[in-house]
Amino acid sequence: MTLTTAPDPVRSLRQHTDDLPDTDDDFALLVRLEDGPRRDRLRQQIVCAWLPVAERLARRFRDKGESFEDLTQVAALALVKAVDRFDPGLGHAFVSYAVPTITGELKRYFRDHMWTLHVPRSIQQARARALAARDALEQDGGSSPTVARIAELSGLSEEDVVLGLEAGASCEPLSLDAPSSVTVDRELAETMGEPDAGIELVVDREALKPLLAKLPERERRILYLRFFRDLTQNEIGRMVGISQMHVSRTITRTCDRLRQGMLRAA
Repeated sequence: MTLTTAPDPVRSLRQHTDDLPDTDDDFALLVRLEDGPRRDRLRQQIVCAWLPVAERLARRFRDKGESFEDLTQVAALALVKAVDRFDPGLGHAFVSYAVPTITGELKRYFRDHMWTLHVPRSIQQARARALAARDALEQDGGSSPTVARIAELSGLSEEDVVLGLEAGASCEPLSLDAPSSVTVDRELAETMGEPDAGIELVVDREALKPLLAKLPERERRILYLRFFRDLTQNEIGRMVGISQMHVSRTITRTCDRLRQGMLRAA
């Protein structure tokens, strides 16, 4: 079996270097300029030059349930963040820094906004604050922070931090193809129940009981002989003392009355 890995967005963009903007000189000048109108204009010029790249990255997420307009806005804000934080003195190309930054913001957007189950807004907000605090602590310390540290930075209680982080299961539900937690050699879908027609039959029988009780004795007997004893109409006619045609009409008329009674009850 051949294993494949997800495409590298940076490598993918570098394969099309003809349409990547050349802003190396602009970044070199940007870090030397003092805050003011000239620096603001140059910063805006760099952002505008890289906006098509941000939109291209946003387009890769367009089939995941969110509007493309919202995705491009998230990507554009991430691009601005990348421009402000990029240090050309480190010797790396801007594309190597911008693409992970923009892609990360897009993934974080889906993580914080896409919920497959209904979750109270307060828990969604707690999750967003807890995740932001956790990410900040991981960047500073490089290790997984404790619940207490996340609570301290986010201003949440430890209970709300745990609740918010655990709510992630509503964003990314377990696949039905995943192994069962009960039986390791079976998939989760194989352990789930199936529709049981017998349940509906029980419901129908219970709904019929009061309607059957109101039928005349002969009609109840004819239905019993036909549907429970499985006798033919001729056999029923001989037992009841009426013609086969009369039995047929009685069954049809009585069944119609019962059907209408069940529809009214529903």
